Amino acid sequence: MLAEKDLLLRHYTQNIDTLERVAGIPDDKIVEAHGTFYTGHCLGCRYKYSLDWMKERIFKDEIPVCEKCPGVVKPDIVFFGENLPDRFHILIGKDFPKCDLLIVLGSSLIVQPFASLIDRVEPKVPRLLINHEKAGHQSGIMSLLGMSSGMDFDSKDNTRDVFWCGDCDEGCQLLADKLGWGDELREMVKREHESIDQSTCESKQTDKKISDTKNKDEPKDKEEAGPPPQNEDSKKP
Repeated sequence: MLAEKDLLLRHYTQNIDTLERVAGIPDDKIVEAHGTFYTGHCLGCRYKYSLDWMKERIFKDEIPVCEKCPGVVKPDIVFFGENLPDRFHILIGKDFPKCDLLIVLGSSLIVQPFASLIDRVEPKVPRLLINHEKAGHQSGIMSLLGMSSGMDFDSKDNTRDVFWCGDCDEGCQLLADKLGWGDELREMVKREHESIDQSTCESKQTDKKISDTKNKDEPKDKEEAGPPPQNEDSKKP
């Protein structure tokens, strides 16, 4: 909804399951810090492949081998020890100085460097955390030194950090209600759920076709094995 109202500067996510794309957020507004299954690249020649291409081969129990070279195709997800995407590092330097409201949804704010993004906004920018528990607490040592590091919900000097405890869906709906967008969001959620249900149904049908084709191509052990061998005693009258 924020994207449709031209109020979303960027959506940074740790998800790798393309959930934001499914929800309808434009690609140029998304930064997938830990990568995504939406695309894949050959580890050899770096040729790009789509999710459907990879899915078709994986569901056939095949290793996704590049069509341009003998290399293996890997989904564009970030494993531990790998560098985050260049897009992440490029855009954080451009986006966070422009941010006038930071909304954090359903994150423990533990995994670095993603967790440190909350400190990249300007000192007076309000920060809202919607989560089941408080996260990203300010470091006591940094606080004593007069340096901002983390959320500061409970301090008497807090003028910008707000925590709302509960589900992300409920928190977002409440926020939309207070902004006068409640009915609009409910209609959008209903529409997107219908679209997702339709997409899921089509995906299951495609997966079934792939599975049926795989089973059809597999040899039937009993037919290929032939009749069981007879021992010498069975040949005697």
